[in-house]
Parts: sequence; structure tokens; C-alpha cells
Amino acid sequence: MFFALCTWQVVTRGPLLSADERLGRSIRGGSFPEGLAEFFADAGGMLVGPVLLGALIVLLRLWARRGGAAPYRWALPVATGLAMALVPPLVSLAKVLTDRPGPPAMGGTGFFPSGHAATACVAFGACVLLLRGAVASVRLWWSLVAACAVFNGAVGYGLVRQGYHWPLDVAASWALGVFLLWGAAASARILLRRRGANVA
Repeated sequence: MFFALCTWQVVTRGPLLSADERLGRSIRGGSFPEGLAEFFADAGGMLVGPVLLGALIVLLRLWARRGGAAPYRWALPVATGLAMALVPPLVSLAKVLTDRPGPPAMGGTGFFPSGHAATACVAFGACVLLLRGAVASVRLWWSLVAACAVFNGAVGYGLVRQGYHWPLDVAASWALGVFLLWGAAASARILLRRRGANVA
């Protein structure tokens, strides 16, 4: 697992960290506009609530048009909610165990992994999962998946560009987020199959 590899490199001060820090300094010294980078860096926190609320409203309206939600249609919203709830304790535990120093602009320790990147990954990924049943076109849904990936990439880039995290902090958070989303989707799918229900 990529997250385990990153954690091992951080704990042992492995060779990957030198390349990681060189890349971080290169991105930090780039010409990307700081204002836009700051917006993306903050988006992992400030946009999470509104975007999740919007996805739930769309889902509830879809269920209302179909005559209400079957009891087990709540499996995916509950599973993704649990995934979101797991982000803070897992990130906090990893920060304590690794105690990685931050970029020079920040100072201190406890920067691995990035809480903002993990939160954005799980929150926006959860929205895409929740909207799967509301999107009739498979092509449109994959466009949402691509948009989610691009936006998460922008959040990660902003965090590194502004000197809040090293690139490896962000990449590990993405790996953790994808794992949590996979677990949520797999759990909901198993429950729905057992009950013969549909996701949306």
C-alpha cells in the first residue's frame, strides 16, 4: 500500500524524502500565483461542508422523485459519512507516530500526512459516489470523477506551493482517502447486495 510505503520512508528518513523535499522546494519557488494557490489550499476545508450538503440534497430529491428511499439506500451515505469521520483520528495518529518536520516556512513537526488533502479527497470523492445514481450518463459520471481528481490535485498543489506541506504528505493523504472511499463503497455494495436494494 502506497500510504504504508510513504509512512515507512518518513519514519526511517528514507531516500525518497530527499527527492520529496527537493520537489517541494521547487514547487514553492515556482511562479504559480500565490492567491490562487492559497484558495486551493483552503478548499480542502472551506468547501467540504457546502459540497457535501449539495450532494445530499441532490440525492434526497432523487429519492423523493422515486417515492422515497428504501431503508438500505442509506448504506452508502452512512458508509461515506463513516469514512469522513475516520479521517481526523487516522491523520492525527499518523502525525503523532511520524512527527515529520514541516517545510521551512512552517517549522515544527507533525506534518505527515496532510489533513486538508485527506479531507478534500474523501469529501469530494464521497460526493461523486453519492451522485452516481443521480447521473444518468456514464460519461458524465466519469467526467465528475475526473473533475474530482483534478480538483484534489489542485488542493494538493496549493498546499505544497504555499509551503504548508511536502508533496509526500499530500500523496500519502490521497492514498489514505482513496482507501477509505473504497472501503465505504465496498461496504455499502455488500450490504445492498444482501438486501437486494439499489444504491440510488
